[in-house]
Amino acid sequence: MKKRLCALALLGWFFITLVGAERPPNVVLIYIDNVGYGDLGCYGNPVIRTPNIDRLAREGVRCTDFYIVTSSCTPSRGALLTGRYPLRNGLPHQLGKEENWTGIGLPHSEKILPKFLKPKGYATGCFGKWNIGFAKGSRPTDRGFDEFLGCRSGNIDFYTHVYNGQEDMYRGTKPIDIEGYSTDLFADAAIDFMRRHRERPFFAYVPFNAAHVPNPKNKAPGVPTIWQAPAKYFEAYGYPADSTDPHEGYHAVMTALDDGIGRILRAIDRLGLQEDTIVIVASDNGASIRESLVLETGTNAPFRGGRTETYEGGIRTACIVRWPKQLKAGSVCREPVANIDLLPMILRAADVPLPRTIQLDGRDPTATLAGKDRSPHEHLFFEFRKWSGARRGRWKIVRSRPDREFELYDLAADWGETRNLSADKPAIAKRLVDAFEKWRGQFE
Repeated sequence: MKKRLCALALLGWFFITLVGAERPPNVVLIYIDNVGYGDLGCYGNPVIRTPNIDRLAREGVRCTDFYIVTSSCTPSRGALLTGRYPLRNGLPHQLGKEENWTGIGLPHSEKILPKFLKPKGYATGCFGKWNIGFAKGSRPTDRGFDEFLGCRSGNIDFYTHVYNGQEDMYRGTKPIDIEGYSTDLFADAAIDFMRRHRERPFFAYVPFNAAHVPNPKNKAPGVPTIWQAPAKYFEAYGYPADSTDPHEGYHAVMTALDDGIGRILRAIDRLGLQEDTIVIVASDNGASIRESLVLETGTNAPFRGGRTETYEGGIRTACIVRWPKQLKAGSVCREPVANIDLLPMILRAADVPLPRTIQLDGRDPTATLAGKDRSPHEHLFFEFRKWSGARRGRWKIVRSRPDREFELYDLAADWGETRNLSADKPAIAKRLVDAFEKWRGQFE
């Protein structure tokens, strides 16, 4: 009898412990493409309508000093998913056509976010732009994602899904012929995934291809290269549905993107998962500002520079984090944090130990986002192609080529990087340059 009572007591204790154990949070990580700092309503844009992203900012933390540690699509994604600088993870360059289709891209030795989460019981899905290699072993379902619907490459046509003459949409590892506007397809796939896995923790990575500029190489002969969105998004501004005006087209694409994000947010609400879901929206780099491309109408205001550069406009992007159980709604984080920090934050939230055999460059920014601590970084470093830079506190250095001197800017007084202080503050410049050279020397 005593043994039976002990067994029942032990069973009861186990049941209470199991039921009382808190389910790890769901994570929805939305990475938007080439959207400038000044392209969103909640970041000051007076024209572009982004009510759903604006709502997310009211319900979460809006970051004013969020950085991408590189300034182009491919290495930005590699850094995000590994929590490591591109020079450390082996993918510092932008993939070309053949590499996108059949290249290794991110080395197979690199462990990415879904692989860390799966042992904790997470369902994992990727819906959107992959862009880090599609050789065997490099594809999303080879690297820890249970499901994938998206494009292998980058700037596919929004409707035909063509990239450099080939249809580029895949489900898993198989090409598919699917009709629809890419923003809608990716949002729908993410919503369906969340619905099917609502009874267990899930990680949905949603890297939209919007608002990447259209590419003439993706068009059939005679087809104009213009911004594309469903007619209702043009009409919302009072624009003609067939407008070819670059500004009007970009506005429509941005509002279509916002609507896709809004549908994901509403699905989370309908499933009753808002309190248990971390939602992150961030841009992969700044908007391109090349005057030679008339379709490039995004804005990085109030910052200087754009995509591929390491002035603030290329690397400082919008980022919003909603985490109801940890972060105060409607707050603003003005401390420097970076895309490499999201992986350690998500791992800690999921109660996944940080790896001991992998050197992460990211640092968990939860306390920083909550307003309880300073930036988790003494320095942040930036590099893409010949551009490089570093930030420490209010001070930032940047140069456009290795054979040029670093410029120095005081971001607290001059966030537009208009006054080079390297001659006026040589000691501060030298300390930052020395820190950059020490960091860079690890990879030579």
